[in-house]
Amino acid sequence: KVWDQRNYLNLDDNVQLGIRNIKVALRRLRRFARQGAADELDMNDTIRSTARNAGLLDIRMVPERHNAVKVLLFFDVGGSMDPHVRVCEELFSAAKTEFKHMETFYFHNCLYESVWKNNVRRMNERTETWDILRKYGQDYRVIFVGDAMMAPYEVTHPGGSVEHWNEEAGATWMQRMADHFDKLVWLNPAPEDHWGNGGSLGAIRTLVNNKMYPMTLSGLEDAMRFLSK
Repeated sequence: KVWDQRNYLNLDDNVQLGIRNIKVALRRLRRFARQGAADELDMNDTIRSTARNAGLLDIRMVPERHNAVKVLLFFDVGGSMDPHVRVCEELFSAAKTEFKHMETFYFHNCLYESVWKNNVRRMNERTETWDILRKYGQDYRVIFVGDAMMAPYEVTHPGGSVEHWNEEAGATWMQRMADHFDKLVWLNPAPEDHWGNGGSLGAIRTLVNNKMYPMTLSGLEDAMRFLSK
């Protein structure tokens, strides 16, 4: 429970993707809209308007099309997640290019009363989980990334965190997230045949209504398909 004994690094969003298909899978979660200043040529409307204008060029502009889907991305860092840093960085890089409206947070093992955006300053710059529930609407798509491998009491009991005293169990906070957001999934980088049905992984899987998917191409596609409904 001594914060100073653990040092985590932020994920690098500039990593070149080794698994290009991650981007392809994420593209299933798209809902385009035109927003902002009109700075993109609308060729079809320009032709129609010019024809109506007796051949005098009448240029028409429209806002650029962006993916309007809004995403909250939570990464588990440290401990048993260390072997999965590379694939998490690949996912992070792909997500940043695909989602214009995305906020990223970090947690360790299980969600508790606060998360953070910068691992270097995580001891004194934290975001209250209640603030996330108040600030972000139900239309946000929520993605947790973690192996869900921990002592079961870290999920089920107050004081279960290995780093600080949590007044309420991690399960309580996960349930609040699942109740607030209509679309929530958990991506697990651990091999699916290692999951099992009990322990902390079974508890997390139940809390996310069995919407836990392996971080494979088919798993990502299934997760994005659910989030896009």
